[in-house]
Amino acid sequence: MKRIGVVTAGGDAPGMNAAIRAIVRTAVFNDLAVVGIERGYAGLIEGKIHSLDIRSVSGIINRGGTILKTARCEEMKTSHGIQKAVQTLKDYEINALIVIGGGGSFRGASELHQACGVPVVGIPATIDNDVYGTDATIGFDTAVNTALFSIDRIRDTATSHERVFIVEVMGRKRGFLALAVGFAEGAEFILVPEIEFNLDSICEKLKQGREKEKASEIIVKAEGAGDSVKVAEEIKEKTGYDVRLTILGHTLRGGAPTAQSRILANQFGSYAVDLLLDGARKNMVGIRGQRLTSVDLDDSWKRRKDLNKRLYRLAEILSS
Repeated sequence: MKRIGVVTAGGDAPGMNAAIRAIVRTAVFNDLAVVGIERGYAGLIEGKIHSLDIRSVSGIINRGGTILKTARCEEMKTSHGIQKAVQTLKDYEINALIVIGGGGSFRGASELHQACGVPVVGIPATIDNDVYGTDATIGFDTAVNTALFSIDRIRDTATSHERVFIVEVMGRKRGFLALAVGFAEGAEFILVPEIEFNLDSICEKLKQGREKEKASEIIVKAEGAGDSVKVAEEIKEKTGYDVRLTILGHTLRGGAPTAQSRILANQFGSYAVDLLLDGARKNMVGIRGQRLTSVDLDDSWKRRKDLNKRLYRLAEILSS
């Protein structure tokens, strides 16, 4: 193995740049060359490749987004697209590939490996934290803290005006982000796709809170847990309270990564190179407890990560 390719695919997450930096510097330390692939798999198919060295990754550890840029690529879901990507790997003599992204990105990496045998290692980077095989993903901690920064301020105005605020965070299919944000914020209710909720019950509890002189309430809701506008309208209709909706959206993807996201990215990036040097063929790096680990890449996108329902229940108890 002489040359490693690095690609950031799918949605961006704070800390991707720190991971790129760690990959490049660990590779150079081990006398390996590194090339960056721009715009995700689209750039791999189109041959948008350039060399990376120690100097090219200086000053990026604190930057959000990804210097390699990223893009969705429908062509990568076709056999023709896979073959074009394989040809690019051959043309640029890329002997191994590190993919920084989420489950969809890892599926593409697995198909590349099956098509040509190139060793691939995935680094989980997604604010959704929904990748099987790791307790945490790069960017998740930053997104949680970004959401808390906003909601702390929303609570001030909610209390001043005696309002119910529904704050929608990203999470079309999974509620890991909403649960962490809601738990840390002390939200009165947390709505996630994995757990059914009853609006009549929520409205009744809101009324009970007001009877106990509670001045305001925060509901943290994952975008995939129903239509937020309709939820807000129904709560307003059934309670008569002033209900406002705030959608944080893509603000959660941006900003400088937190210390925890940077630390995780540094560890994952360096460990990915180590795995390739040790002969890994198709793996994803992860962390369990305080220990770095790896799983088969296919497990990362084929198996479903469980939501921490004990934490969800504790959130209900502490909000009562």
